[in-house]
Amino acid sequence: MKIEIWSDYVCPFCYIGKKQLEQAIEDTGLGGQVELVYKSYQLDPNTPVDSNITVYESLAKKYGMSLEKAKEMTLGVTARAKEVGLNYDFSNLMEENTLKAHRLVKWAEQQGDVTALVEALLHSHFIEGKRIGQEEVLLDIAEQVGLQREQVAKILAVDEFKNEVEADIQEGLQLGVRGVPFFVLNRKYGISGAQPQEVFEDTLCKVAEEEGLQPGLKMAGTGNAGVCTDDNCKL
Repeated sequence: MKIEIWSDYVCPFCYIGKKQLEQAIEDTGLGGQVELVYKSYQLDPNTPVDSNITVYESLAKKYGMSLEKAKEMTLGVTARAKEVGLNYDFSNLMEENTLKAHRLVKWAEQQGDVTALVEALLHSHFIEGKRIGQEEVLLDIAEQVGLQREQVAKILAVDEFKNEVEADIQEGLQLGVRGVPFFVLNRKYGISGAQPQEVFEDTLCKVAEEEGLQPGLKMAGTGNAGVCTDDNCKL
């Protein structure tokens, strides 16, 4: 089963939706039978790279409200994030241009699995309040997940993989992606937004049934005590 995920690294519902999808895959027993493909999307490509505007200030300007009202807007999202085990702290967030982050992921795809990198970018922004639009921060994150800092620096210094990012965005538009997160399963089913958990699970089960996929066993208990193998018994 192939699931393509259009998202942006400054989208709070993208991180929530990612956690919901991961939980749904685990709960349906389909782990190891799902290929996740991360697609680029930019909520605001015009955000200055050197912006020093807080998320609260950005929301207040966008919706023509006070800073206090902007702060109140984030409370519901913070509560929703807690439901999936995420502790958002909007007070430390700045608006970010995510083009370099998306280019980094596109390059990293050629090196192998990008799951850890995607998770690190989202965690760094929403949990740690790091400036993921800044090159030095991206270099630290890349190195943290095992990528070569020198190679990443060369990629970020130029416009490599910008075309791939833009191609993802255009592809999404053609599929009807107008907001993120947006999940496309086998190019047949779409899930827009961080929907209720059962939506993810029901859709996964429907696709699995169509493909003839069998869920793996859900193990009860802990450890391997009281098990005999060909070689020995674990008492």
